[in-house]
Amino acid sequence: MANLFKLLSKIIRAGESSPELDLAFYRLVNDDLANFDDKALIAHYERHGRSEGRLANPAAERRGFIALVPEDADVLEIGPFTKPTLRGPRVHYFDVMDRAGLLARAVHHAHPTDDCPEIEFVSPTGDLNVVDRQFDIVLSSHCIEHQPDLVAHLQQVERILRPNGRYMLLIPDKRYCFDALLPESTVDAVLQAHREKRRVHTWASVREHRALTTHNDTARHWAGDSADPRGHLFSEREHAARVEFDESNGNYIDVHAWQFTPSSFRNVVATIRRTKLMNLTVEHVYDTPHGSNEFTAILHKSRNGTLVNA
Repeated sequence: MANLFKLLSKIIRAGESSPELDLAFYRLVNDDLANFDDKALIAHYERHGRSEGRLANPAAERRGFIALVPEDADVLEIGPFTKPTLRGPRVHYFDVMDRAGLLARAVHHAHPTDDCPEIEFVSPTGDLNVVDRQFDIVLSSHCIEHQPDLVAHLQQVERILRPNGRYMLLIPDKRYCFDALLPESTVDAVLQAHREKRRVHTWASVREHRALTTHNDTARHWAGDSADPRGHLFSEREHAARVEFDESNGNYIDVHAWQFTPSSFRNVVATIRRTKLMNLTVEHVYDTPHGSNEFTAILHKSRNGTLVNA
């Protein structure tokens, strides 16, 4: 598979996304399916391929997904920390700290520091309203699940996208990361957070993240082993979470608010769109490849759409 992604420039055309199940590609990368016709390929993917994590489109994998970004696009990357997903003269960055703050945080947590970009737009609360221009593409990697008010975040992204722009996301699949034992987030919970205009995480989210998450070994999750090796420490973990929450004095604690799978994310975004809270629509949600803990998605801003009830 590594050799396959050396051919990305021949497989993927930047700026052009392809169907979630690319039949020619699916046939190409699965020798056992080489003689299947299109109808049989579709049936195989629905019955077996998706659950097995078979790669059905190069854009489902991080390198293939990033290759979709055209070189001439104006891009804003949200939350690059010290390791941006994209580089280039037309890529700009937004984060909750400036470069100096991110470097200090990286040193504190023993993260790499040699690729930290300059941060053009900064908001300690993650408020994209500080961004004063529009972009062809907004990209985020493992950021969407941290948003206390997901709807408000999507509304802000829509505002800074040009007509026909795209929000490209890399999102952790809760089944294959430390969120594996937590339930999928519901549309009702997302809409309730928006009604409350949340700017920080609730006690429930902090408690879940600190006391109810499990290991983060993706291979073990794919093998069906999501048992929590620290389950016996639940009381201690919950107490520590309570202390952390109380001592935060209402300030932001960085935890996951939302847990998604590809299908649940598609449903949540489509439902928000139907409520007319935003005009971003699901263009593609690519299924999680085997051995990965993330899936990819593209949301599209219609050329003539107007934001309703923001």
